Parts: sequence; structure tokens; C-alpha cells
Amino acid sequence: MRNHAHLKGKPIRLAVLDYGLFQVHANGRIIGICGFVIQTDADETVLIDTGFPQKYAEDAEAATLEDDLGSFGRVLSVTPDNMPVAQLAKLGLAPDDITMMIQSHTHIDHVGHMGAFPDVPILIATAERALPRPLYWSGRQAMEWPEVEYLLVDADFSLGSGFEVYLCPGHAPGQLAFMVDLPQTGPVLLTSDAISRASEIDEKFAGSWDVPLAIHHGARLMKLAQEREALVIFGHSPEQWPTLRKAPDWFK
Repeated sequence: MRNHAHLKGKPIRLAVLDYGLFQVHANGRIIGICGFVIQTDADETVLIDTGFPQKYAEDAEAATLEDDLGSFGRVLSVTPDNMPVAQLAKLGLAPDDITMMIQSHTHIDHVGHMGAFPDVPILIATAERALPRPLYWSGRQAMEWPEVEYLLVDADFSLGSGFEVYLCPGHAPGQLAFMVDLPQTGPVLLTSDAISRASEIDEKFAGSWDVPLAIHHGARLMKLAQEREALVIFGHSPEQWPTLRKAPDWFK
């Protein structure tokens, strides 16, 4: 871990942010787009991922055309209410409350507001930050790296007591996943897109950036979850998403 990022406190609660709904053309799968807020007992507030860019809430059709996203799927519902500031407001939080951002990886549905918190350091895998630009979606709409402080992840490490960060390349070159220990809920594994849904394991992670790596890290994460008896929150699970507790509610 470079720059020695570390949280002072222990996690006390976690919220799931609702960044909207998307449908994948290839299989018709409808997926939720999620982010997370984790707060510690030292008044730290960590934001993981920021959803689609603002332009998708203003005119999804025009934004889809601009990014050539229609070749992959279509936005079903990304509204102003699904933007990070609105989601944070449901929790009684404002952008100034965020003390650290984490980018699980840099695809379009995760980096839309990466530059919206200019005074907040971004924790990100070295392999992602080393790319000329964030992965986004297509070269048609090239997103530049925001000028902020980057905290680079080269391997698994403890961000703080009860907050583990796992480097899980496969879906993307620098995919991250997380284990957060909560006082009442216990361990919660946030797989992000290292495992987008439970069925992806049986499907052998077809279509991943690096399939063998995705299979390896998917198995590793599920073993950790089993050993810790963790609640698993998948990255884009059609089955789990409709029933998942979301902001303004917290996992405590």
C-alpha cells in the first residue's frame, strides 16, 4: 500500500447507495448500480464509487449515444435522485462530510463523479491509475483523471481495524473488493464487480477482462466469506438488488 492510507476508527455502519437501474442487451439482465458509505467511530466517512455521470440523469438517451453505450445495454432509470449528492442527502450527509473516496474500478457506472470531491483523496488500485485514462466504456468519450491525491493499492491490506481491502483483478485490471466488520451485522463482504452476481461463479466469469484471474479471485472471496460467515453484497445482482436495504437505512 503506497502513501500509507489508514483509517483511525472502526466501522460502525454501512449504507448501500442506489445509483439506478441498467439493462444488459446480451441477456436482458436488469442490474442495480450501487455505491457504499462506511462511517467509523472516529467520524470518518468513506464513499465507495459514484455511479453514472451526471449527464445520464439529464438526458440518458443523448448520453448513451455520446458514449456508444447502447452497444452494451440501456439505462432504465438514472435520475437526479440517483446521483451521489442526493443519495448522501438521504443519509443526512453532504459532500463535505466525505473524508475518503474509494474507486473499486473505473468502469462508467462507478466513476461518474470521481472528480466531484476535489479535496478528498481517492484510494484506487495501482493498475487502474496506471491506465492512460479511466476504463469508462468507449474511447468515444475519453474521461481524464481528476487532479486529486491518489492512494495506490498494490496488494491486499487493512485500511483500518475491521476494514479489509482486497486486490482482485479479473473483471478489471485493478478491481477491489472489501470486508467490513460491523458491530451488529458482523462481517460484510462487498464484492463489487469481482463477483457481480452469484451465478457468475457458475458461468466461469465469461467476458471478464482476465477470466482465469476472475475465477481465482471469485473463489478466494467466497472462501473468505464462508470462513467469516459474512453477509455478501454482490456488485450487480438482479436477485439481491430489489430486496437489499438501501439509503436512508443503514447496516449497523
